[in-house]
Parts: sequence; structure tokens; C-alpha cells
Amino acid sequence: MCKIIKRGILSGLLCLILFLTWGCTKKEETSVWEDKNISSQLVYESSMELSYASEFRVDYYQGGYALLSVSDGNRYLVLPEGEEAPEDLDADVQVLRKPFTNIYMVATAVMDMFYELDALDFIRLSSQKKEGWCNEDVREKMEEGQILYAGKYNMPDYELILSEGCSLAIENNMITHSPEVIEKMKSFHIPVFIDLSSYEKHPLGRVEWVKVYGLLLGKEEEAKAIFDRQCEIVDQIGAEASSGKTVAFFYITSNQMVSVRNSNDYVPKMIEIAGGRYIFENLGDENSRRSSMTMQMEEFYGKAKDADYIVYNSTIDGELETVHELLDKEPMLKDFKAVQNGNVWCTTQNLYQESMSIGGMIEDFHRMLSDDPDMQKDMTYIYRLKQEE
Repeated sequence: MCKIIKRGILSGLLCLILFLTWGCTKKEETSVWEDKNISSQLVYESSMELSYASEFRVDYYQGGYALLSVSDGNRYLVLPEGEEAPEDLDADVQVLRKPFTNIYMVATAVMDMFYELDALDFIRLSSQKKEGWCNEDVREKMEEGQILYAGKYNMPDYELILSEGCSLAIENNMITHSPEVIEKMKSFHIPVFIDLSSYEKHPLGRVEWVKVYGLLLGKEEEAKAIFDRQCEIVDQIGAEASSGKTVAFFYITSNQMVSVRNSNDYVPKMIEIAGGRYIFENLGDENSRRSSMTMQMEEFYGKAKDADYIVYNSTIDGELETVHELLDKEPMLKDFKAVQNGNVWCTTQNLYQESMSIGGMIEDFHRMLSDDPDMQKDMTYIYRLKQEE
């Protein structure tokens, strides 16, 4: 009997410990979104209304202060011009001071947001050389010396960045692999903001990040209008009936593996909105932030051979012109239904850099699926590969 009682007590204690541990863990996971009390001197007023984005939130306070919280746990207090941070501000909250000048732009998708906001003049430094940009206006500014190359994300030209009076570095998540760069920037009192728009699962969630930069640049109304226009395009296309046609989206790696998008990634969602069906229905962990995975050609062959359309992602190794070039990469593709029917397409190099043209990308997928030659004229982000060698 004593042993049974002891076992009961131990089981009860174990359950209590698990319950308390779960509760603490849950609190840590949600605190970045729930904790608005970052200073006794700031009075919360409201929060930014979001439609699709889930990787950031914005809380507004009296006096024009705004708390920008990101899903990686980073929090940023955006100060109104001329104001100072509260003395008792939570230690983990980084301070961003308006106005921002001579920005060092590393996150390529964000450059298009600045372009749409008519805010390229805020950018002085780039982690890409002129040839790395698809946007002609950015290339022209670099040719004229209005935007300067300041080194790659992991090897920035600190001397140039300091001499140009950089007030903000906008990075993508790759910078987390080089934490020493973040620390070095902070030692120079240059705040680092990490953009996570690429982690959004819905394509319009990625577009909605323009509201973040509207906040930072004092262009919130313009950002909302830009986002709303993309929503209108997507809503119009999404209202049409699905074609039911299947699409494989991929590229072939240097070691002859096939890279495909996970099923919960934004590219399959774009195909779905356009009226198609991504050929891989349950690929990848839905809770993972990984957007893609690789598989052996034999596995890809077995699952995608009968896809109605195949779309080759050219952003890694360059655009193709003919089906023959694709078959040179992998002869097994000649047996694919799409190859035999002439439904082989390729993306343009600007597919990812023009992050604010999600509506146009979805529209191109919709035109591809229509099989209407007139609709398929003058497409911007994808094109049919020629059959001749």
C-alpha cells in the first residue's frame, strides 16, 4: 500500500512539474507578442491591423512611439523624430531613431519595398554589386554613385559604412550566421534590423511587410495603399474557378539533386491562388521555417512525372532558353508529361527581388494555366521554354 501511495505522489508531482514547465514555455513563446508594458513612461494606444502577416506586429503608444516586435524575439522601439527613449525601457528592446539616413541594405527583397514606397533615396549602401540587382533604378543609382557597394553581409566594409554616417542596417536572416557582424555594428551604434518577410507562409504576408518600412520611413499610408492594391489583384484572380491542373516547381542542384518547395511555402500558395495545384501536397514539416528541400531525381521523377506543367526556378543558376538546355541538365525529364506536351516554363531572375509584385506573379501563373496564347503574351515573371535546340 505504501508503495502505491508513493507512486501516486510521484506521479502527481511529475504531472505538476510538466504542467508548470509547459506553462513557462508557453509564456516565453507568446511574450514577444503580448508584452506591451515595456516602460512605465509609455502609454499603449493601439496595434497595427494586419491581414496576412504573422511574423511581426506593431503596437502604438502615445506621443508617436511604436513597438515593432518580430517573431525571432527581437523588439524595436521606433522613436519619433527628436524624442529620446524612456529611461526604464526594457533592456531587450532595441532603439531605432527617426529619421533614417544612409541605410545599409542587405535584404534584397526589401529593396523592392523601398522602391515601391519611392524611398530609394534613404539607401546609401548596398551589400550587392550593381550586377546583382534586377531593378534598373537601383542599378542606375549605383552607376551614378548614389548607392555604394559596402561589402557582403558577412564581410561589410565597416570603414565605408562609418564614413557615410549609416543610421540603420537592414539584414535578412543570414546575418544570424555571422553574429560578430551584428555585435560590431552595435559597437558603432548602428542598429541592425533583421527582415523575416521570407518566413511568411502566405504570399500576401510577405507583401504586408511593406507596412514595417512604411512605419520606419513615415510612409504608413503609402504602404497600406500598396498592400491593398496587391490584395485586390490576388482577390480577383482567386475568385475564379480552379483549373485543377498540377504544377511542379523546382531546380536541379550542382550535385544532381532536385530542390523543390515545401508544400506550405508561399510559392505553392501562389500556384493554388492562380488556379493550379502544386504536385507535392504534403511535403515538408508544416511547423518548419524551411521553404524548400532536396530529393533524389528518382523520387522527383516518381512524383512529378505526370504534372501538367513544370516550372524551372532559374534564380540559382540562371535562365534557360530551350527545353534542350533543361534536358542537358537531366535527361530523365524527357519522359515527363509536361515536356512531351510543351508545358515547360522557366522563371525570370527578378522573381524574388520584386517582392512587391506578388499579384503580378500570381497573374502570370494564372495565365500559364489558362493555355490561352493571347493571355500568355507579355508575361513578366515566367516564360515558356522553346522546343527547338
